[in-house]
Amino acid sequence: MTSTTNVEEVLAKAEMVEIEPKTGIAIKVENTNGAMPDTASGEENGHANGKDIEEVPKDKNVEEEKLEEEEISKEEVALEIEPKTGVAFPVKLDDGKLLKAVGVRKKTILGMGIKIYGFGIYVDNEKLKELVRAKIGKAPAKPTKELYQTVVDSDIGMTVRMVIAYSNLTMNMVKKSFDEGLGAAIKKLTGKKNDKLTKEVMGQASDNIKLSVGSAIEIAKLPGYVLQTTVKGEVVSTVQNELLCRAYIYLYLGDDAFDKDAKEKFGMSLLSLF
Repeated sequence: MTSTTNVEEVLAKAEMVEIEPKTGIAIKVENTNGAMPDTASGEENGHANGKDIEEVPKDKNVEEEKLEEEEISKEEVALEIEPKTGVAFPVKLDDGKLLKAVGVRKKTILGMGIKIYGFGIYVDNEKLKELVRAKIGKAPAKPTKELYQTVVDSDIGMTVRMVIAYSNLTMNMVKKSFDEGLGAAIKKLTGKKNDKLTKEVMGQASDNIKLSVGSAIEIAKLPGYVLQTTVKGEVVSTVQNELLCRAYIYLYLGDDAFDKDAKEKFGMSLLSLF
């Protein structure tokens, strides 16, 4: 009888212990009928045999943790609104580039001034700071042509994010407008046209790409004078050419900048780097 009783007690105690599968630690003690053990067993007020019982937290689902981290990351990035289009731009890109100015690209269509897209200009801030301090030295009283040209001619990383604001815009219209602007910039810098070079940026983008309000186009100037164009998240061209890179940045910081206010704001941000 004693032997049988001991076996039954061992089995009963085994059923009272629940094992947390991921850690292998006992996290719950219950009687077989679901009631908590009697206090006479030594477990009372969170103690067992004189030792504290620590509650083992359950592991969070990995996907849940990842989503929470992404949400926190998104919340931490502030936005700046381009007032004429209402387009919101994050003040910092995933690659670390900082927003220096926002503006709007307008175009006259059928005699009407149309807001084509809002844009944000992003720069590798540390490299930009090193550049202007090395090239200019002392901060000028206001942004100068030399200061803007220093950025235009540089090889530092820059990105212009364009967000469509005109509902009837087609990819063909974008390409035509871009080629006209870039072609004029190349002529301004060199004194002559270069249609072949101009078309290397947007020429490979399919006319079948559907654009709508909110669609994003990014053109990034990468170190090594590489110009990479992305339309709606898809890379459509990567071209290495110094003149092309200079001409593209000239569209926004040159004498005939798309948005004079955005250019001025960018210039004021340069002064703060000295």
